[in-house]
Amino acid sequence: MAAFLRAARGLGEAARGMGRAMASAAVRERKVAVLGAAGGIGQPLALLMKMNPAVTELALYDIANMPGVAADVSHVNTRAQVKAYSGDELGDCLSGADVVVIPAGVPRKPGMTRQDLFNVNAGIVKNLVEAIAKNCPTACINMISNPVNSTVPIAAEILKRNNVYDKRKLMGVTTLDVVRAKTFYAEKMGLNVGEVDVPVVGGHAGITILPLWSQATPSAEMSKDDVEALTKRTQDGGTEVVQAKAGKGSATLSMAYAGALFADACLRGLNGAPNVIECSYVESTACDGVPFFSTKVLLGANGAEEIHPIGDINEYEKEALDAMIPELNASIESGVKFAAENK
Repeated sequence: MAAFLRAARGLGEAARGMGRAMASAAVRERKVAVLGAAGGIGQPLALLMKMNPAVTELALYDIANMPGVAADVSHVNTRAQVKAYSGDELGDCLSGADVVVIPAGVPRKPGMTRQDLFNVNAGIVKNLVEAIAKNCPTACINMISNPVNSTVPIAAEILKRNNVYDKRKLMGVTTLDVVRAKTFYAEKMGLNVGEVDVPVVGGHAGITILPLWSQATPSAEMSKDDVEALTKRTQDGGTEVVQAKAGKGSATLSMAYAGALFADACLRGLNGAPNVIECSYVESTACDGVPFFSTKVLLGANGAEEIHPIGDINEYEKEALDAMIPELNASIESGVKFAAENK
């Protein structure tokens, strides 16, 4: 992963740098589909996936503006072949896909409640997942569309209804929370961010995002004030970006980066790389009474093959974990209810 990051930073040497970094990935052909590829997250995500040498076919879908985005991305001198799809071409886009990344939907805007966001994006996710069930039922699904705490359960119910549900293949992308936690921790503690790891458990919204500073490496002594401040900043990272953009945008670039990191991890797992471990929001028994939960997972040929436990946590983290459970369960229940009422 470190080599992937170096290559991603050096755009001018992307083809050579990433080729060296992930030469083993070039052995197999892999098709990645990005649904919502013309959007604020989708466009930079499409570029980053074009740079990934594990990708041989990059299928880009959106309801509009797709030919221009695909033409632009296709000029990047890497081996992935880019194809644009729109409208009723969703099935063709998905056919044969190994990994499907879904950033489709609308971002949360100022004044928009989570319920407002849910009402719009739930329907979009439902339709896209129904198409996945029909056209690439064994693909690894990387769910970015918010609210992830609800859209992943919606997807699970749709896949179950179509008799193609494999809990190992459905993964909510919480990588941006990890990226933020690593960045903020390294800055505060004066550490090399490239050597930092901070597990983030729970969900992907507000208080359901719980960075486990007690498990961070390298270990550093943190005051109670630092813990509270960094936790709050990680939880409110999206709001920080929206405010910085004066309400005219959201965290599209960092989300695209995080989405590309997780998709790359899935590809490496599919291609047989050992010890590919990332945090992800999946069907899980890691937290008693919570059917979907994010912890570290081992990614392999079958998706999320092993779900790691939460591990040892301190009193602050235990209290935060207890506090998040009602909200996380409510979001999960909203997703399941939506799927049941929209058949």
